[in-house]
Amino acid sequence: MPRPTAAQFSYGSATVVFSALAMLLLFRTESGIGIAAVGTAAMGLGLLVAMVLPARTKADRPVTAPPAAARTHRTVEDIEIATTQREHVGGHSLRR
Repeated sequence: MPRPTAAQFSYGSATVVFSALAMLLLFRTESGIGIAAVGTAAMGLGLLVAMVLPARTKADRPVTAPPAAARTHRTVEDIEIATTQREHVGGHSLRR
């Protein structure tokens, strides 16, 4: 089961707080059972909002192409050119 994201936590918590406040003001309940029912309904609504919010998955992350050096298919010419370039990197150049 994937972990909830920060957005799911924040939207779910905000939904619980604001829906509980709205229901308490709307129903004007003063009994303990009424307040418990409003709290339970607000928690359920917050959980529903958090679960409906799409979670970030590995497929949502942008996929970048591997660098050219990580290619598995290389031709003989590519290998020869790379070898020649490596040989010239450490040497001094007297020509300009």
